[in-house]
Amino acid sequence: MDDDVILSGAISVKAAIKAGVRDVRAVFADPRKKTGDMNYIRRLAASKGIRTEDVSEEIIRSMAGDVPHGGVCALAGQRRYEDPLTLLRAENPFIMLLEGIEDPYNFGCCIRSAYAAGATGLIVPRRSWENAAATVVRSSAGASELIPTACVEDISSVLKQAQHIGIKVVAADRKDAVPLYEEDLSVPLIIAVGGHMRGLSSAVYAHTDRRVYIPYGNDFRNALSSSAACAVMAFEACRQRAANASGRV
Repeated sequence: MDDDVILSGAISVKAAIKAGVRDVRAVFADPRKKTGDMNYIRRLAASKGIRTEDVSEEIIRSMAGDVPHGGVCALAGQRRYEDPLTLLRAENPFIMLLEGIEDPYNFGCCIRSAYAAGATGLIVPRRSWENAAATVVRSSAGASELIPTACVEDISSVLKQAQHIGIKVVAADRKDAVPLYEEDLSVPLIIAVGGHMRGLSSAVYAHTDRRVYIPYGNDFRNALSSSAACAVMAFEACRQRAANASGRV
């Protein structure tokens, strides 16, 4: 099918099968690879009714292109997305909003940090990442398949709904901002992080409750990469939420 994508490498293939957010049509494996990961993928695929075909390493390489494959790849359909209201209605939601990030590797790294830090969902603007799906899934270590994701046309409307039901919207920006570590991130929350070049749109800023910045240890005038900023902010939210859950101040 024209919309099919190739996902390469054990981590990507496992995540796609486990998450179930796209149809995995077939798994292609090098029969010489008899690792624990490969055996697990074969069992997992069989449990989901997905066929596994033994093919040569040359065929897998031709399917994977420039993406490292480790002897396995999968033919899959496009990713399915959540209704944004489903994400907003989660218990004590912790949602990352990523906007204006053009590089698929950087985008995947942002998702990886957000998911590892306990984000309950991800909001991204409508665009097609399918032509770079293999890179996004691999750079996110499979997190892009696992994190509930809403892909939206009208970010302004979604943020307005979020604020209406009491979700705080925090944007990463230095203008008129407070230090990250002084902001309460343990409440129902959306953290918005923009791309290094484009930043966040006026639609996001129009519905931002607070702008926060990451204090530096040196007199450095340049911004962090999106993936670094995302990691710092997401794990500060993770730290505060863990402290709040344990009753620590």
